[in-house]
Amino acid sequence: MNYMAEAQQCEELWEIQCELRAQPQSSPCHLDARSSCSRAGVGLIIMRRRKIAVAAAFCLSFFIGTLLNLLCAPVGFHHHQEQRRLQDETDAASLRPLLQQLRERYEEVLRYRDHRATPPPTSARLLRPLERRLMDLAQPQPKWESNKVKRGSVSPALGNNKIDVSLRSPRLGCQDIRNGSDVRYLGSGYTKAVYKSLLNGSVSVALKSVDFGGHDIQNCVRHYGTLEDCYRLASFKILKEMILLQRLQHPNILQLYGYCYQDSNDISDTLTTITELGSPLEMIQLLQTPWEDRFRICLSLVRLLHYLAHSPLGSITLLDFRPRQFVVVDGELKVTDLDDASMDETPCISHTDCFLEFPARNFTLQCSAEGKCQNMNEKRNLYNAYRFFFTYLLPHSAPSSLRPLLDVIVNATEYKEVPHAVVAEEDYRCWPSYHHTGCLLSVFDLNEAKDVCRSHSQCQAFVWTNQTTWTGRPLVFFKTGSRTLVSALDKTTYLKLTG
Repeated sequence: MNYMAEAQQCEELWEIQCELRAQPQSSPCHLDARSSCSRAGVGLIIMRRRKIAVAAAFCLSFFIGTLLNLLCAPVGFHHHQEQRRLQDETDAASLRPLLQQLRERYEEVLRYRDHRATPPPTSARLLRPLERRLMDLAQPQPKWESNKVKRGSVSPALGNNKIDVSLRSPRLGCQDIRNGSDVRYLGSGYTKAVYKSLLNGSVSVALKSVDFGGHDIQNCVRHYGTLEDCYRLASFKILKEMILLQRLQHPNILQLYGYCYQDSNDISDTLTTITELGSPLEMIQLLQTPWEDRFRICLSLVRLLHYLAHSPLGSITLLDFRPRQFVVVDGELKVTDLDDASMDETPCISHTDCFLEFPARNFTLQCSAEGKCQNMNEKRNLYNAYRFFFTYLLPHSAPSSLRPLLDVIVNATEYKEVPHAVVAEEDYRCWPSYHHTGCLLSVFDLNEAKDVCRSHSQCQAFVWTNQTTWTGRPLVFFKTGSRTLVSALDKTTYLKLTG
């Protein structure tokens, strides 16, 4: 737009120069000036047009790039977001079983903590010291149910909900552990590792903590990939055992001296319990001890079973009832592992739901009107004590004067009477039988029926039929088990409870 003005200005300058040289208007000087200014103007125009074209191309490319970003970038962004959402949902689904296990064990700890046989004294709270910071076990329910789960950790953050499990002032704590000496590894199981430590130079104690190299932790991390949450899951077992050791006070239950929460393996508030130290129960070594010592072990076990059947929490059963769960302290048998104990009686609808199965014996108990298998916890403990302890420790090298009595104790068969019930199946053949496919015999009375059942290795129950032979002798059906127990108004079943 200023090209013509610039060309005119150029000509005027050239004309001034020509006039200064005294050249006429038609002289070559003026002609060359016009020609030069014309060429310069054309070159200037071309140069400026090129600049405009370059600028326009740059603007166009920038506009096209911006347009492409606006059109294409959202697609990639949404695709990435969708991938992240799907990954979060996949992680949440894969971790859901772990969340369920954490919730169940947390609720179990609460049930054992909140179960009180008698209210505490009004002054009990005043006697307790300032409470230590305990493990945070759970967040409010929405945190558990969130689908947006971080892969590295699914358990709630620390510091919000704390559960007070201390029933009394602990005698020992973290400072005692730090001042301990001569720490030695004793052994480990699926969940816990046990160490021996000498405290204050005089008291030997056992330290129990979660074994990070144990089966529970390793198997959990392999499946879910989160060490912290797998630790929390395993630590619930120690916490439950700690509560039971506080609530179940008995000479044949290991004493809890104290506990400590401290950071370990980059996990805050790991729990260590401090308990009485005992010697592992080795059955082979025990069989080599004098009979009086073995009798003392069995007597300790009987006292323990009676207490567990009538504990302040109700009837307690040891689901993992094996010699390795016990220790010997000053000649007395003591149970040391209570993380697999249960105070829940088995629910049932019929007698068939109350079935106890062991390698050599099977039993069926009675289903109560309240929908619970009657005395199942007690019977399970009793039979396990019989098959793991009494049969080995009592008869071997017993005094001759006591052997008849011990034979009666070890071989005695107790029966549970179940009125208005009959075992529909589970027959076996015997001779002479009044039934061609079962064992139907005549007896003089109930005691003879028990003797017959005791003499048959297959017999686990018998049915009193209220039918008689022509001579008036009662007819009794002998059975191999009682899983098919059904109602029958005119019959009574007797179940063998111990072997």
